[in-house]
Order: sequence, then structure tokens, then C-alpha cells
Amino acid sequence: MLYDIIIIGGGPAGLTAATYARRAGKSVLVIEKNAFGGQITWSPRVENFPGFVSISGTELGDKLLEQAMEQGAEVELEEVTAMREADGVKTVVCESGAAFQGRALIVAVGARPRMLGLAREEALVGSGVCYCAVCDGAFYKGQDVAVNGGGNSALQDALLLSETCRKVYLIHRRDSFRGEQKLVEALEKKENVEFVLGATVTELLGDGELTGIAVTQNGQRREISLGGLFVAIGHAPDNGTYADFMELDRAGYAAAGEDCRTRTPGVFVAGDCRTKSVRQLTTAVADGAVAALAACDWLDA
Repeated sequence: MLYDIIIIGGGPAGLTAATYARRAGKSVLVIEKNAFGGQITWSPRVENFPGFVSISGTELGDKLLEQAMEQGAEVELEEVTAMREADGVKTVVCESGAAFQGRALIVAVGARPRMLGLAREEALVGSGVCYCAVCDGAFYKGQDVAVNGGGNSALQDALLLSETCRKVYLIHRRDSFRGEQKLVEALEKKENVEFVLGATVTELLGDGELTGIAVTQNGQRREISLGGLFVAIGHAPDNGTYADFMELDRAGYAAAGEDCRTRTPGVFVAGDCRTKSVRQLTTAVADGAVAALAACDWLDA
């Protein structure tokens, strides 16, 4: 079957794109390699998405999927490993050997947070281990937390958390931060922020829920009791498979503007894998709508 639009990525951007494209009367296939709903399913509570006072990430992801499928979108749980184009037809090849063809393609593969690689880290995601202070910081009001990282994102996370948390430990493996000096100076003025430099997080403490961390600093082990650990050591977009069809910046993000168009006619990009300054649920779904409507316009031209 030749689909009008193939969407790669079943997170908020991809599923929103599917809903908009189906409402425009286009045949749509959504391909997702892990779990429909994307990384938001890691969040036990979402309180910053319009229309919901509070909803679990899993429930929100389920609603997005249900809505797209109710509109008639088809879905496949596959990992795309290659893409090619011939005579205006885009073919995506999956790890299983399956291949799907479409006239237009929307890449909405997101950007995965870089993890520490510690034992039980994935199991504790949403139970004390977090990767987004803007998303989850409010849940730790009045508690002791730590931020791991030394760039601007980590410094900004620590500043944000310092406004509502009792104590913020800022942990960095080097003796100085990579982020802007003005951010460092602002943190130095915070009485509830402690720098833990030359230190590495080596263990996550607690069973079903994080209760603290162990760090190695100057060869010595130190245990710190915490309610939450915010890992801010960067993100990695999954755009490599599509590098021949779009410009990528040095970090691997698709260099596309607010119109979500790439250099290849009929190929669009949406969500966290696109170059942008804000990566939130609302910006992902906005991209999904824009990319879908742009793809529909291109198909109808």
C-alpha cells in the first residue's frame, strides 16, 4: 500500500500529526519503535498540559494514540533502520525486514535524554529519577534534590529548583562548570544550593523509590539523602537514519524552522528532534499539527 503520509515516531508530535493528517483525509501510518506516547509515558503526573489539571503520562499517551486511531490512522510497532526515495516515493525499511511506502514523510523521533548508566536507573524513572526540571520540578517542592550536570541546562535546572526545593545539590564531574558564568554566579548567591564538584554519581539508593545517591568525590564515597535526582547531561536526537534527507546541526538535531520543512520535498520534521529553544509537550504537539498541515499542503499542490 502507498500511504499519503508515513509518520516515524509515536510520541505527542507524531500522534498529533496523525490526527491532523487523518482529519484532512490523508491515509496515515505511524511507526513507533518502543512505546506509543513517547517519553511522556515516563512521567507519573503531567500538570502542565492544557485541559488537564493532572494526568499520568501513560494515560495521556494512551489518549493521544486512541484519538489518532479513532480518526483512522494505522500503527506499526517497528524500528526504522533505513530510508530511500525513488520517483517521489519514500520507502522506510524496518529492522524486521518490513518496508512501507509513502508519498510524504514526517520524522518525529524525539530526543532521548542521556542517562547515567547506573543500575536501576530506568526502573526509578518517575520514582525519583527525572530528566526535566520544568516538567517534574514542582513535584519536589520543599524536598532535597540534586542536579547532575555542568552545562547551561543543568545550571538553569538548579536555579529553577532552588526556588521551590529546600536544598539543591549541583553535582558535576569536573572542578568547574561548562555553563555561563552569570548562571554560576546566580547559583553562588543561593543559600540553598551546594556545589559538589569533582564528583560522580555512582549509585542510586532506595528500592521502589529513590531515597538518595552515592557520589565519589576525591576518591571518597559520600551518601546524600534526596527526594529527587535531575539528570541534565544532554539529549541525543535519533535523526541519523534520515541524515541524507535533512540538514543536521552539530548536535544532530534537524535544522528546520517553524514550518517543519526539510531540504527534501515531502519530508517534514516535528517535535524534540527539531532545532528549537523550548522542548515541551505543548511545543511537540504544535509541531505535529504544523508538520501535518504542511505535508497535506505539499501533497495537494
